[in-house]
Amino acid sequence: MRVQRSALTRGLTLAAGLTLVLAACSSGGGSGGSGNGKGDSAGLASCGTQGKANTCNSGATKAGGTFTYTLEKNIQQWNVQDANGNTFENGEALGVVLPEVFVPKPDFSVTLNTDLVTSVTQTSTSPQTLVYKIDPKASWNDGTPITADDFVYYWRTNDGKDCPPPPASDASQTKGCLPQSTAGYDRIKSVTGSDGGKTVTVVMAKPFSDWKQLFGAGYPLYPAHVAEKLSGAKAGDAAHMTAAQMTQAWQYFQKTPPSKYATAGPYKMQDWTDNDHATFVPDPKWWGKTKPSLDRLIFKVITDATQEPTALRNNEVQGIYPQPEVDLVNQIKSIPKVTYTIGNGLNWEHFDLNLHNPVIGKYKPLRQAMFTAINIKDIVSKTVGQFDPKVKQLGSHNYVPGQAGYQDLVAGTGQGSGDLAKAKKYLTDAKFTGVGTALKTPDGKAVGPFNCRYTTGNQIRQSECQILQSNLASLGIKVTIKPIGAADLGTVLVGHQYDIIVFAWVASPFPSANAQQNWVTGGGGNYGGYSNKTVDQLVTQAVGETDQSKAASLLNQADKIMVDDAYVLPLYQKPTFLAVQTRFVNMRDNATNVGPPYNTAEWGLKK
Repeated sequence: MRVQRSALTRGLTLAAGLTLVLAACSSGGGSGGSGNGKGDSAGLASCGTQGKANTCNSGATKAGGTFTYTLEKNIQQWNVQDANGNTFENGEALGVVLPEVFVPKPDFSVTLNTDLVTSVTQTSTSPQTLVYKIDPKASWNDGTPITADDFVYYWRTNDGKDCPPPPASDASQTKGCLPQSTAGYDRIKSVTGSDGGKTVTVVMAKPFSDWKQLFGAGYPLYPAHVAEKLSGAKAGDAAHMTAAQMTQAWQYFQKTPPSKYATAGPYKMQDWTDNDHATFVPDPKWWGKTKPSLDRLIFKVITDATQEPTALRNNEVQGIYPQPEVDLVNQIKSIPKVTYTIGNGLNWEHFDLNLHNPVIGKYKPLRQAMFTAINIKDIVSKTVGQFDPKVKQLGSHNYVPGQAGYQDLVAGTGQGSGDLAKAKKYLTDAKFTGVGTALKTPDGKAVGPFNCRYTTGNQIRQSECQILQSNLASLGIKVTIKPIGAADLGTVLVGHQYDIIVFAWVASPFPSANAQQNWVTGGGGNYGGYSNKTVDQLVTQAVGETDQSKAASLLNQADKIMVDDAYVLPLYQKPTFLAVQTRFVNMRDNATNVGPPYNTAEWGLKK
């Protein structure tokens, strides 16, 4: 699941069946695929080649056919802008039918969606002013034009002020909006329309470095006129909706699949069967340049990844996107006329500590000792390293290797080293007792037992918890391993129902906006309750810094402090895996928060 993380970052928990993850940056084809004599297929083989990420597996299509793509989690909440609905699978499905301004691409760039807007221009830097020109033909499929009103509704429900978050006493979150991110929206001064609503002018109260993530980049627009009608607000007047009206609409989009309201994409959702499948058919009202050639597009829920190769072999599905592991990929290799690619994306595995736990939150030396005792080299060698010896410890909370700005800020501290002597010294220096036997705080309280949580069915993460359990036992800390239901990760994170948890983020290409939600006090993805005023200041500076090299420097300064505070321990960058039948073209890996369905209008049978 793609849990709320940052403005454009999504947590990923993929239900891998076995422990081994394949090497990154390779690709191949099934025995029936056309090849080059080296195991590579003609379809996805070049996706790992520099400059080919956005064009590999391209081809002309012919009319007809059904393509079924797998979702690894059920969709239980349909508002992807909401903290609880911000799942990878939700974003994949909604991206088919709802519009967004910029779209992350497989090469981690972002491209203007010219079907929705003909141009976006920054017309001033003081104050920062953005002008969006909406395509005159752009409309919701009930005939209502897409206008500035849709942008105003988006802004006001995501700025954290006009529709404020529910109070802590509201456990069911029925009184307010809980956006997965306020980054950027909390800096907007005004959103106004002109030219009949087809020109949108956004004036920022404060500069925003990652302004291209606004109104999309994985988080699409919802129809404001639907929100206004069902809440009793005046049509076309999102600027004056009350918090109660916005809350009512927010909850409607949480509970209601997009087959029930007006959408604006190349497809429309025909039906949704809970925990089974969504069916999409071409929308005759679609005005965009590329008309779908498929008769039907189906997203099939298969929560056990070990069943995906069988479904692909039996032609029950035509494309899968599971976490790569050795047995699964070996099965794919034996399926005729299937091509696959494995690559590195903006995905990274990590252990998180819950600072709401009174002992974990109070004692930094305890957290530092725990992270130092964890042996990442051992974790890698017993899981992903068994297949890919090039997997290394990740050293950043904001970047992955290959991104500008990446620095290893973790390894030099000893965190992740498994150095038990150094870990124990943190504890003895801080006056803990029972080190190595039954650890107690300086005032004599027992440390633990703590739980380590992971999504059920994921053997990799189960193994990671088991290794952590053994590492921390050496410090005198007992750890119990407690799996989470596949669909419940968001609930566990938002509800702080863990002491230690392991999962992965699928990030967007916007590190500053991501950092605001992940690490700033009260951020939507800051589940564990981390708070450091200096980090807040540095990240806030980065968010407003339009020079990306300066923004990276600020984020790395903040990261050094976060490493010392020992809140989240990065483990390693994760590989991605896409396999499709060779008779289909234009599917490719997009290892960002939007996933392969970023371009479903182009998917089709090879001509």
